[in-house]
Amino acid sequence: MNELEDMVPSHDAPVDPSRRRLLAGLLTAYTASLIPWALAQPAPHADRGAFTALSAILVGRQVLDATQTSRLYDALVADDAHFPADAQALLTLINQRQIAPQQLQNVLDTEHSPLAPLPRKIVGAWYLGVVGSDEAARCIDYETALNAVVVADVLKPPTYAYGTYGSWTNKPI
Repeated sequence: MNELEDMVPSHDAPVDPSRRRLLAGLLTAYTASLIPWALAQPAPHADRGAFTALSAILVGRQVLDATQTSRLYDALVADDAHFPADAQALLTLINQRQIAPQQLQNVLDTEHSPLAPLPRKIVGAWYLGVVGSDEAARCIDYETALNAVVVADVLKPPTYAYGTYGSWTNKPI
Protein backbone atom coordinates (compact mmCIF):
# COMPACT_ATOMS: atom_id res chain seq x y z
CA MET A 1 0.00 0.00 0.00
CA ASN A 2 2.90 2.39 0.72
CA GLU A 3 4.29 1.89 -2.79
CA LEU A 4 0.95 2.85 -4.32
CA GLU A 5 0.68 5.95 -2.14
CA ASP A 6 4.18 7.01 -3.20
CA MET A 7 3.24 6.74 -6.89
CA VAL A 8 0.08 8.88 -6.63
CA PRO A 9 0.91 12.58 -6.13
CA SER A 10 -0.49 14.17 -3.03
CA HIS A 11 -2.86 17.12 -3.36
CA ASP A 12 -0.77 18.89 -0.74
CA ALA A 13 2.43 18.61 -2.80
CA PRO A 14 3.83 21.93 -4.09
CA VAL A 15 3.07 22.78 -7.73
CA ASP A 16 6.08 22.78 -10.05
CA PRO A 17 6.03 26.25 -11.72
CA SER A 18 8.48 25.23 -14.47
CA ARG A 19 6.20 22.37 -15.50
CA ARG A 20 3.21 24.71 -15.56
CA ARG A 21 5.12 27.23 -17.74
CA LEU A 22 6.12 24.44 -20.13
CA LEU A 23 2.52 23.21 -20.44
CA ALA A 24 1.21 26.77 -20.93
CA GLY A 25 3.88 27.42 -23.58
CA LEU A 26 3.02 24.24 -25.48
CA LEU A 27 -0.69 25.03 -25.35
CA THR A 28 -0.05 28.59 -26.60
CA ALA A 29 2.15 27.38 -29.45
CA TYR A 30 -0.43 24.79 -30.49
CA THR A 31 -3.26 27.33 -30.41
CA ALA A 32 -1.24 29.85 -32.44
CA SER A 33 -0.59 27.21 -35.09
CA LEU A 34 -4.34 26.97 -35.74
CA ILE A 35 -4.72 30.64 -36.73
CA PRO A 36 -4.65 31.10 -40.52
CA TRP A 37 -2.00 33.79 -40.96
CA ALA A 38 -1.54 35.44 -44.33
CA LEU A 39 1.85 35.12 -45.96
CA ALA A 40 3.54 38.33 -46.98
CA GLN A 41 2.41 39.44 -50.39
CA PRO A 42 3.18 42.70 -52.13
CA ALA A 43 0.49 45.31 -51.60
CA PRO A 44 0.77 48.24 -53.99
CA HIS A 45 -1.88 50.18 -52.05
CA ALA A 46 -2.73 50.07 -48.37
CA ASP A 47 -6.41 49.50 -49.17
CA ARG A 48 -5.62 46.49 -51.34
CA GLY A 49 -3.25 45.20 -48.66
CA ALA A 50 -5.99 45.42 -46.04
CA PHE A 51 -8.36 43.57 -48.37
CA THR A 52 -5.77 40.86 -49.05
CA ALA A 53 -5.07 40.35 -45.34
CA LEU A 54 -8.77 40.39 -44.49
CA SER A 55 -9.53 37.92 -47.29
CA ALA A 56 -6.81 35.54 -46.10
CA ILE A 57 -8.24 35.60 -42.59
CA LEU A 58 -11.84 35.15 -43.68
CA VAL A 59 -11.37 32.40 -46.27
CA GLY A 60 -8.65 30.60 -44.32
CA ARG A 61 -6.07 30.64 -47.10
CA GLN A 62 -2.50 31.76 -46.59
CA VAL A 63 -1.90 32.49 -50.25
CA LEU A 64 -4.42 34.09 -52.58
CA ASP A 65 -4.12 34.60 -56.32
CA ALA A 66 -3.02 38.21 -56.92
CA THR A 67 -5.02 38.62 -60.14
CA GLN A 68 -8.18 37.27 -58.58
CA THR A 69 -7.61 39.45 -55.51
CA SER A 70 -7.33 42.53 -57.69
CA ARG A 71 -10.43 41.69 -59.74
CA LEU A 72 -12.55 41.01 -56.67
CA TYR A 73 -11.31 44.15 -54.92
CA ASP A 74 -12.08 46.33 -57.94
CA ALA A 75 -15.57 44.83 -58.23
CA LEU A 76 -16.28 45.28 -54.50
CA VAL A 77 -15.13 48.91 -54.65
CA ALA A 78 -17.29 49.53 -57.73
CA ASP A 79 -20.23 48.00 -55.84
CA ASP A 80 -19.64 50.05 -52.66
CA ALA A 81 -17.50 53.21 -52.55
CA HIS A 82 -17.04 52.84 -48.76
CA PHE A 83 -15.65 49.32 -49.11
CA PRO A 84 -11.92 50.25 -48.69
CA ALA A 85 -12.56 52.17 -45.46
CA ASP A 86 -14.87 49.44 -44.13
CA ALA A 87 -12.33 46.71 -44.94
CA GLN A 88 -9.58 48.65 -43.16
CA ALA A 89 -11.88 49.22 -40.15
CA LEU A 90 -12.75 45.52 -39.97
CA LEU A 91 -9.10 44.47 -40.17
CA THR A 92 -8.24 46.96 -37.43
CA LEU A 93 -11.07 45.61 -35.26
CA ILE A 94 -9.87 42.02 -35.72
CA ASN A 95 -6.29 42.97 -34.86
CA GLN A 96 -7.18 45.13 -31.85
CA ARG A 97 -9.61 42.69 -30.27
CA GLN A 98 -7.89 39.49 -31.47
CA ILE A 99 -11.19 38.07 -32.73
CA ALA A 100 -10.92 34.53 -34.05
CA PRO A 101 -12.17 34.13 -37.63
CA GLN A 102 -14.71 31.54 -36.49
CA GLN A 103 -16.21 34.00 -33.99
CA LEU A 104 -16.07 37.17 -36.10
CA GLN A 105 -19.52 37.05 -37.70
CA ASN A 106 -21.18 36.20 -34.40
CA VAL A 107 -19.43 39.10 -32.65
CA LEU A 108 -20.39 41.57 -35.38
CA ASP A 109 -24.01 40.38 -35.46
CA THR A 110 -24.34 40.41 -31.67
CA GLU A 111 -22.97 43.96 -31.45
CA HIS A 112 -25.15 45.11 -34.39
CA SER A 113 -22.01 46.45 -36.01
CA PRO A 114 -22.34 48.36 -39.29
CA LEU A 115 -19.48 46.13 -40.49
CA ALA A 116 -21.55 42.93 -40.07
CA PRO A 117 -22.40 42.51 -43.80
CA LEU A 118 -18.75 42.85 -44.84
CA PRO A 119 -17.43 39.34 -44.01
CA ARG A 120 -20.37 37.77 -45.85
CA LYS A 121 -19.75 40.01 -48.84
CA ILE A 122 -16.03 39.16 -48.98
CA VAL A 123 -16.44 35.42 -48.41
CA GLY A 124 -19.27 35.31 -50.95
CA ALA A 125 -17.10 37.05 -53.52
CA TRP A 126 -14.24 34.61 -52.99
CA TYR A 127 -16.29 31.41 -52.85
CA LEU A 128 -19.02 32.17 -55.37
CA GLY A 129 -17.12 34.60 -57.59
CA VAL A 130 -20.16 36.90 -57.57
CA VAL A 131 -20.18 40.52 -56.39
CA GLY A 132 -23.41 42.41 -55.81
CA SER A 133 -26.94 41.11 -55.57
CA ASP A 134 -30.16 40.98 -57.55
CA GLU A 135 -29.94 43.02 -60.76
CA ALA A 136 -26.50 44.39 -59.82
CA ALA A 137 -24.90 40.93 -59.39
CA ARG A 138 -21.82 40.35 -61.54
CA CYS A 139 -19.90 37.13 -62.00
CA ILE A 140 -16.22 37.98 -61.54
CA ASP A 141 -14.78 34.46 -61.27
CA TYR A 142 -16.23 31.07 -61.98
CA GLU A 143 -13.64 28.37 -62.48
CA THR A 144 -11.21 30.00 -60.04
CA ALA A 145 -13.82 30.81 -57.36
CA LEU A 146 -12.96 28.97 -54.15
CA ASN A 147 -16.13 26.84 -54.23
CA ALA A 148 -14.68 25.16 -57.32
CA VAL A 149 -11.06 25.20 -56.15
CA VAL A 150 -11.66 23.42 -52.82
CA VAL A 151 -13.28 20.44 -54.56
CA ALA A 152 -11.10 20.45 -57.71
CA ASP A 153 -9.26 17.29 -56.66
CA VAL A 154 -12.53 15.33 -56.98
CA LEU A 155 -15.04 17.43 -58.92
CA LYS A 156 -14.80 19.57 -62.02
CA PRO A 157 -17.56 22.17 -62.29
CA PRO A 158 -18.97 22.40 -65.80
CA THR A 159 -18.06 25.51 -67.75
CA TYR A 160 -21.13 25.24 -69.94
CA ALA A 161 -24.83 24.31 -69.75
CA TYR A 162 -25.68 20.70 -70.56
CA GLY A 163 -28.84 21.57 -72.48
CA THR A 164 -29.82 24.10 -75.09
CA TYR A 165 -29.37 27.80 -74.41
CA GLY A 166 -31.68 28.91 -71.61
CA SER A 167 -32.60 25.35 -70.60
CA TRP A 168 -31.61 26.05 -67.02
CA THR A 169 -34.46 28.58 -66.74
CA ASN A 170 -37.21 25.98 -67.23
CA LYS A 171 -38.78 24.61 -64.08
CA PRO A 172 -38.19 20.89 -63.52
CA ILE A 173 -41.02 18.55 -64.49
